[in-house]
Amino acid sequence: MLNNQRHLFNLPDDITYLNCSYMSPMLKSVAEIGTHAIYAKEDPSSIKPEDFFNGTKALRTEFAKLISAPSERSCAITPSVSYALANVAKNLKAGKGDNIVIADEQFPSNFYAWDVLSKDRGIELKVISAPDIIEGRGKRWNEMILEAIDSNTKMIATGHVHWADGTKFDLKAIRKRADEIGAILVIDGTQSIGALPFSVEEFRPDAVVAAGYKWMMGPYASGVSYFGEYFQDGNPVENNWMNRLNSDDFANLVNYQEQYQSGSIRYEVGESANFILTPMLTRAIAQINEWGQQNIQDYCKELTTPYIKELIELGVRVESDEYRGQHLFGLRLPEHMAMEDLKNRFAERKVFVSVRGNSIRISPHLYNLERDMDVLLDGFKIMSHA
Repeated sequence: MLNNQRHLFNLPDDITYLNCSYMSPMLKSVAEIGTHAIYAKEDPSSIKPEDFFNGTKALRTEFAKLISAPSERSCAITPSVSYALANVAKNLKAGKGDNIVIADEQFPSNFYAWDVLSKDRGIELKVISAPDIIEGRGKRWNEMILEAIDSNTKMIATGHVHWADGTKFDLKAIRKRADEIGAILVIDGTQSIGALPFSVEEFRPDAVVAAGYKWMMGPYASGVSYFGEYFQDGNPVENNWMNRLNSDDFANLVNYQEQYQSGSIRYEVGESANFILTPMLTRAIAQINEWGQQNIQDYCKELTTPYIKELIELGVRVESDEYRGQHLFGLRLPEHMAMEDLKNRFAERKVFVSVRGNSIRISPHLYNLERDMDVLLDGFKIMSHA
C-alpha cells in the first residue's frame, strides 16, 4: 500500500484539510509546470503548430489510461461538467413520452441539463430521492433507481458516488437494466475518477464526464470526458477549428471541412490546447496513474476506519462500506449535536470539511495523516459531551 504523500504538496501545517471533494490542493509538480507554462508565452515563437495537438493528445492519453477507455480518441477535453453534459443533451435521442432517470440531490449541473431538456422536449424527468431510513439506505436507494427504469427510459444519469455523501451507485446493475430496455448510461465521475477505480470496459457507460480540479488534482476550468459509440456521429455544441478533419494542416485551414476528426474529439472545447491548463492536468493525472486509484482507496480506508468506528459509537450515522466510497463519505449527526455549533468549532480549529444537505462531507486523500483524523474526531467528542 502507498505511504503518505504529503511531501508532494504544499499544504499549510496549521490546517486540517479533509475536503478534496471541494477542491484538491495543487501538487508541487503541477504548480511547477503551470508556472513554466505561464512564462513560455513571453516568447511565442517557442510555441509550434504541433504543440496545439501534442498536448491535447497527451492529456487524452493519460485520461484514457485512468478510466480504461479504448483509446485517447474516445476522449475529449471538456472544461466543465455542464459543457460535457450539454453535448450529451444535444445528442440524446428522446422526446415526448420518454423519460430520464436521475438520482436526487446530484450536483446542480447534473440536474439542470436534464431539467431544461425535459421541458424543451416534453420528456418526463424521474428524480429518485434517497429513502428516509437509517439502515440499508444506500442499498434501498439503488433498488429504487432500478425500479424507476422502464421501457420508456432513454437515459440514466448519475454519479459513481453521490457528490454530497459518497453513496455508491451500483453501475453494473444499472448498466444491465439499461441494456434490457435500450437506454444509455451517463456518469458524472467528478467525485470519483482519480480516487475510485473506474473502468469503461467494466461499466460500459455511454458517456463519462469529469471536472479536473477535484480528485484528478488539476487546475480549475479543466476536465476530460469520454463519449462512446452512441455519440460517435453526433453534433457538438460548438464548432471550432481544432475538432475538424485535417485541422493540423495550418496552411490549408481556409479549405473548410465538413467532417470532424475521428472519435470523440468533435466534442472538445475550443482552444483545448490551452498551454497552461492542459499540461497541468496532464501531469496531475499522470501522478494518479502512477499512484493507482485502488491504492488511494486503500489508503483512505486504513486511515479512516478506526475513527469511523468511534464516530458511530458517538451516535454519528455513516453509510456501510459496501455502499459508499472510502475517499468521500457523509456523517449525519445525532439529535444532540447541532450542525451550526459543529461548523463553528471546526472553523475555530481550521478544520476544512463541507456541509452538503444534512450531512458533513469528509473527503481525505494521500496527504492526510492520523493527526488530521484526531482533530476531526475531537470536534465530535467535544460536541457529544457539551
